[in-house]
Amino acid sequence: MRIQNSSFFLRWVYLLFITLSAVVAVIELISYSHLRSNYPFGMTMGGVPVGGLNSQDAAQKVLQRYSLPIEIHYNEAIIQLDPGLVGFEVNIDSMLAAADLQRTNSSFWVGFWNFLWNKSSSSVDIPLVSTVSEDRLKTYLQSEIASRYDRLSTTAQPIPGTLDFKPGLPGQVLNIERSAIIISDALRSPSNRTVIISSQSTISIRPPMLNLQLLIKQIIDENSFDGTIGVFILNLQTGEELHFGYQADQIVSVKPDIAFTASSTIKIPIMVSVFKKFNGVLNENASTLMMEMLKLSENPAADSLMSLLDKDLGPVRVTDDLNSLGLENTFIAGYFYNNAPNLLPYHSTPANLRSDVITNPDWYSQTSPSDMGMLLEDIYQCSETGGGSLVATFPGQITKQSCQQMILYLKEDKIGLLIEAGVPDGTSVAHKHGWVLDPATGVYHDISDAAIVYTPGGNYILTIYSYHPVQIIWEYPVTRLGAARMFADISRVVYNYFNIPAQ
Repeated sequence: MRIQNSSFFLRWVYLLFITLSAVVAVIELISYSHLRSNYPFGMTMGGVPVGGLNSQDAAQKVLQRYSLPIEIHYNEAIIQLDPGLVGFEVNIDSMLAAADLQRTNSSFWVGFWNFLWNKSSSSVDIPLVSTVSEDRLKTYLQSEIASRYDRLSTTAQPIPGTLDFKPGLPGQVLNIERSAIIISDALRSPSNRTVIISSQSTISIRPPMLNLQLLIKQIIDENSFDGTIGVFILNLQTGEELHFGYQADQIVSVKPDIAFTASSTIKIPIMVSVFKKFNGVLNENASTLMMEMLKLSENPAADSLMSLLDKDLGPVRVTDDLNSLGLENTFIAGYFYNNAPNLLPYHSTPANLRSDVITNPDWYSQTSPSDMGMLLEDIYQCSETGGGSLVATFPGQITKQSCQQMILYLKEDKIGLLIEAGVPDGTSVAHKHGWVLDPATGVYHDISDAAIVYTPGGNYILTIYSYHPVQIIWEYPVTRLGAARMFADISRVVYNYFNIPAQ
């Protein structure tokens, strides 16, 4: 009897256990089914955790996270950027579709089995799908940040009463291209919403060349020079030039340019013609004569070199070459020796036909500040790049190496006066100076210097031509003013302009 009761009891226990197990399984199955309708634990959308959430709550959480403002740090400013201002949008529909596909992709019963045994599902990240308007972002950076918070560089200024310049202040400007990339990355990040955007330093601004003209004018006035002066300056890095004439306290038009006696600066085009004649390589005799003409400024050497071009018409050949280069205001009509015949009688140029400026240029040899400056530019460009007008006009006859040799010859002209006197010791100056002493009166009427100046702040060309109908005074005894100081001061202020010290 006891055995029957025990068996009956066990059957009820088993039945109760099976019933309870079934109830638990059903409950767990219902829980899993409810859980499966949401996103699995470990899932992220665009880096935002959405495990256990339904699609509506997940979408709200993702959009809320990516609508948070970007905190932008620029210089000392902190700016809050609303993502919508730059057209940032999250394509939540595409992300939800990818998440739903991932949610329903696995087997129901495998998932239920893992749920029963509390096995964690592998983490899954649904990539962010978004767009941002690059144009709107860059416009925002320019109009709302750069325009307000950039620190612009300031212009260097002349120091009153000196030939020096006070340096300007460097600036700090927004690097819009780089900053747009940094902010775009932050807009697509769920957590890194603070950025330091990129800036770049700008150098202080060199004052306009017109300021340099005013300073040179002051120098001329301070030295009491009441003749005629022509100045040509060319920035060999940028091509910017300053070109003006000055007479009787007035700026004089240089269209056309002013004609001046070329004196020994005409030896620069003689040098070019000789190199052309020898196809860029001088023989020993020509090389010796070239050194005598440029270093010692000897006129017989210049005559000998022109005779190598053409025994009778050497000066005409030099003038022909100048015409080929388009330098129509420069010519040499005869040899240097006394009573040499004028081979180009009454040679007219646009410059010497002017009636408003009288400089009484020598009918044997004339030039203008711009003509000589442009010829030096041709030599410089040829020496640096192997190109330019000289090579184009005389192909195969003028080369980069020959132009480099010309520069070396011009650097041999060392007199310690005029343009050389205005630059620091050790500065390379490739130039040719010139002046004319009236044999009848023993006075100077014309002084000139034409140079390429090599400096740390940039290379430039400076040509200065001066004329006085009565007499050019080199230096007054007490004040020490005069042409020598005027040329040196002009040279110094131009050098300082190109070499303004850093702040």
